[in-house]
Amino acid sequence: MAKFNDIQLLRINHLRGPNIWTYRPALEVWLDLGALEDYPSNTLPGFNERLTAWLPALIEHHCGVGERGGFLERLQEGTWCGHVLEHIVIELLNLAGMPTGFGQTRSTSVRGVYRMVFRAREEQVARVALAQGHRLIMAAINDEPFDVAAAVALVRTEVDDRYLGPSTACIVTAAGDRGIPHVRLNDGNLVQLGYGASQRRIWTAESEYTSAIAEGIASDKDLTKSLLKSCGVPVPEGQVVDSPAEAWEAAQDIGLPVVVKPSNGNHGRGVTLDLRKQADIEAAWYVAEPEGREVMVERFIPGDEHRLLVVGGKVVAAARGELVSITGNGRSSVAELIDSQLNSDPRRGHEEEYPLELIDARNGTAVLLELKRQDLTPDSIPAAGRQVVVQRNGNVAVDCTDDVHPEVAYIAQLAARVVGLDIAGIDMVAQDISKPLHAQGGAIVEVNAGPGLLMHLKPAVGAPRPVGQAIAEHLFPSEDGQAEPGRIPVVGVAGTRGSSTIARLVAWMLHLGGRFTGLACREGMFMNERCVDTRDSAHWAGARRLLMSQMVQAAVIENDARAILRDGLAYDRCTVGVVTDMDGMQDLAEFDIHEQEQMTRVLRTQVDVVLESGAAVLNAAEPQVADLARLCDGDVILYATDPDLPVVVAHRASEQGRAVLVRGGNVVLATGSSEKSLGALSRLTFGRGETPAPDPLTLLAAIGAAWALDIAPDLIAAGIKTFEPELPTAGSPRTSTLPL
Repeated sequence: MAKFNDIQLLRINHLRGPNIWTYRPALEVWLDLGALEDYPSNTLPGFNERLTAWLPALIEHHCGVGERGGFLERLQEGTWCGHVLEHIVIELLNLAGMPTGFGQTRSTSVRGVYRMVFRAREEQVARVALAQGHRLIMAAINDEPFDVAAAVALVRTEVDDRYLGPSTACIVTAAGDRGIPHVRLNDGNLVQLGYGASQRRIWTAESEYTSAIAEGIASDKDLTKSLLKSCGVPVPEGQVVDSPAEAWEAAQDIGLPVVVKPSNGNHGRGVTLDLRKQADIEAAWYVAEPEGREVMVERFIPGDEHRLLVVGGKVVAAARGELVSITGNGRSSVAELIDSQLNSDPRRGHEEEYPLELIDARNGTAVLLELKRQDLTPDSIPAAGRQVVVQRNGNVAVDCTDDVHPEVAYIAQLAARVVGLDIAGIDMVAQDISKPLHAQGGAIVEVNAGPGLLMHLKPAVGAPRPVGQAIAEHLFPSEDGQAEPGRIPVVGVAGTRGSSTIARLVAWMLHLGGRFTGLACREGMFMNERCVDTRDSAHWAGARRLLMSQMVQAAVIENDARAILRDGLAYDRCTVGVVTDMDGMQDLAEFDIHEQEQMTRVLRTQVDVVLESGAAVLNAAEPQVADLARLCDGDVILYATDPDLPVVVAHRASEQGRAVLVRGGNVVLATGSSEKSLGALSRLTFGRGETPAPDPLTLLAAIGAAWALDIAPDLIAAGIKTFEPELPTAGSPRTSTLPL
């Protein structure tokens, strides 16, 4: 069989926000099939068989058929290779642990050229999946070998390196379930939840409420114990030591058995428990010393290790640790038994997604010390039936949330308050957590800032706990009564006719209403009427700057068709979406826009994202724009200079149908059959009457947006009359005031 040339990837575009395909970020790929345009899947010998052998889970892809096996049915009937590549990429992402269900492939006006799009939670991960999928499909077409496992491993590595860690991801997901948007602020786990002044920031399981002082206290275990003890919280007696000899002296003072650990370590690293011999204690010092600033010796508390998660003063989850051991068979070495009995557990792995870590029998210092205490090495062969302890701590993965005694919960909550942490991992040793702590001689051994959440999300035993929801609730309490937590009023203005003036006028009205308002438009970027950037800011990056500012209490953002096609919208939802027109088709040929009807698909994006509690403001004089009303989740406000337009009359026939109209020379706000005059159109001029108002439709659109924002009619009128249409220079404040 003749070899086919590679499918050409002509252009790859990361759509970072809501776009013509989906509400979510996506990777859009323009590809040219070349000669393969004449060869659907059922005409390529052996192609379907090779593909399904490499990726058997393709049977789960429903595709357009809408049921399991739908995509395989399309393969057998014959589908084009762009569509096949879409499903290959999605399956590689699924196999790499980033489930992806959305994808589409559509032909363009050029024969053999297609636009393929799929969900892209992280751009670089999506690009690697695309590259591997491209290699795989060409290998399947040309009957060449391909290592699927290696391809999946490459994508998975990219996921592990670039995507949010499991603790951060669970909080972001929980916030998203409540409609709270998020913005990733770095390549790690620093994330903004919400927009503008309503945002909260998290860094893994730390929040902006986590004070640096509290974190500093928690990192100093000796200081933490001192503060807890002074408040009546039971803690083990202990001393900081500077050498193995001092460790042995301290152990004798405290009384055997003891624990040796780093003063500021975490995750159980460098901790050795239940030490009774001088040699073991001195050896444990060398295990602890590299893991922290200082080494501590503490009284050993008998019982099991527990981790209680305290969020906002409440215990929301608890997990118990278990002593890890192996059983000898008289044939296998300790190292072999660890691999066969422990590391074979699917719950163990090096990545963060695993609740238990793999155990290194030969290089794990703590493991080697534990074996030495039992007169064993990794190569020793334990007798059949002999129990060998491998680890005594660091295996907290058994959920016990429902067993926590109220007194135990109170002490954990008190410990978090004493240290000052809003989110804390309380390490406690107790024989039975369902009984009072004091009665059993239990104690708190550590208080941790930024605790890992995986043990509660994926316990080895027991039910997962909704800790992400608890943290989201802590940051955005339901009792605040905010209908859309984490959100500020966002106004999106899409179109070409007067859109900059509309955006600037609405921003001015919001400013007069007392909100610190950010504006991103073609004329630049403005913060509370101060020009901070004179460059065109009507694009994704400009808008994103507003939404990331903690000062901004309301944002007005100008968009056009090109910005939507190139980047998508910068916000997931908006309070008000204005669409003025569907002009500009002639400048969008590079996006394969050639017919006026295609503009609906582009500009509807602005209406699609309007919140249920918000409103779309639409130009009723443009039928293609007015028709977008049916797509809006929220209210609709039409605007027109002709109050008798059939679309306006029909809209007002609904009792709550709203419109901004001109009747008898007056601007009126109409709700159903009732009308309220805003004043004569001729008197609604800019700059205290010195500058004529713009085209009436531009003015009506701004009035409609302000009305949708519940700005009072008197303030709307005053805002129009005091609006200064000339642009301020960079750095100069706008100082217009209302007339007395």
